[in-house]
Amino acid sequence: MLEFRERWLFILVVTVVVWPLVLLAQNRNAPMARWWEPVTNLPNPWIGEILPLPEGRTWGSTAGVDIDPTNGTVWIIDRCGTNACVGSDLDPILQYDASGNFLKSFGSRMFAFPHGIHVDLDGNVWVTDPLPTDGRVAGGNVGQQVTKFSSNGEVLMQLGTKMVTGRGTNTFSSPSDVVVGRNGDIFVADGHATGTNERIVKFDRNGIYIKEWGVPGFGPCGSNQFSSLHALELDSQGRLFVGDRDNNRIQLFDQDGNFLECWFQFGRPSGIHIDVTDTIYVADSESRTDDPDYGGPPSPFERGIRVGSAKDGSVSFFIPDPDPRGGSSAAEGVAATDDGIIFGAEVGPRQVIRYERQ
Repeated sequence: MLEFRERWLFILVVTVVVWPLVLLAQNRNAPMARWWEPVTNLPNPWIGEILPLPEGRTWGSTAGVDIDPTNGTVWIIDRCGTNACVGSDLDPILQYDASGNFLKSFGSRMFAFPHGIHVDLDGNVWVTDPLPTDGRVAGGNVGQQVTKFSSNGEVLMQLGTKMVTGRGTNTFSSPSDVVVGRNGDIFVADGHATGTNERIVKFDRNGIYIKEWGVPGFGPCGSNQFSSLHALELDSQGRLFVGDRDNNRIQLFDQDGNFLECWFQFGRPSGIHIDVTDTIYVADSESRTDDPDYGGPPSPFERGIRVGSAKDGSVSFFIPDPDPRGGSSAAEGVAATDDGIIFGAEVGPRQVIRYERQ
């Protein structure tokens, strides 16, 4: 009994005393709300409903979702009715209109574990395919690549070497997300889980390697250390937002890899979306206030979707996870239309929720 009490006393001290001091040291110049305040007690004006699939098909884990900037349609990653696509004939890439009507799909037999999805300014669809280090995906002859498609499913480019794990200029260890800048430069988050590269790789518009930055670690902001690189997004200023999930933070960089600042107020970021007005949507699917040993340092946050401003880092709304103490839940991927319709892609419950503002 004493050992049990001592363990939880230690956890309490770390969560309430030590962790805030660590965050303060990492971001001394940030306003209080940016580095510590667990922003949860906020309005939630959205009502959600499950997005339907074509008849005869059920949702698998849905880690990724994005909005096509050319027409406002919604692109979603579905792991083929389960949590992987090896051996399945189902299409993992699905397109919907903003009202929730299914339009089309493609990508059958091309992915092992489709994860991140991004639609660039020309309407091309980019999808990452990491091979998890925990062995959950076995068999198949695909993985460790980033693929660029036309909106009709034609393959336009592939980055990485199929089924080859490495840290070279054309190999990845677990590419989790991708985003494309206005000039066509490509940024890949290569570090889905512990034991992977934990780096950001930059390519030019033709897929030619330019540079990289990042190593595994739990170091302070600006140290170029990441743990579970899970999300990338760009704002109107061209700043690169990096979801450093197991470090409970978003790190901001310029497009040359120079560190700008660190934000903690959005929780443990699994997905990030920024719209044309610089409204930021951040999905926290991993925080568990009653299980501080899960996924990295103790987190004071509740999981759900936080909505705020990418301009100043303020948080205005919070859509809570209806099952905050269950397994990996809530939205892992998040996207929103310009008029505020939110789509949350959920891994644990295996569904996509469409949220309309009331």
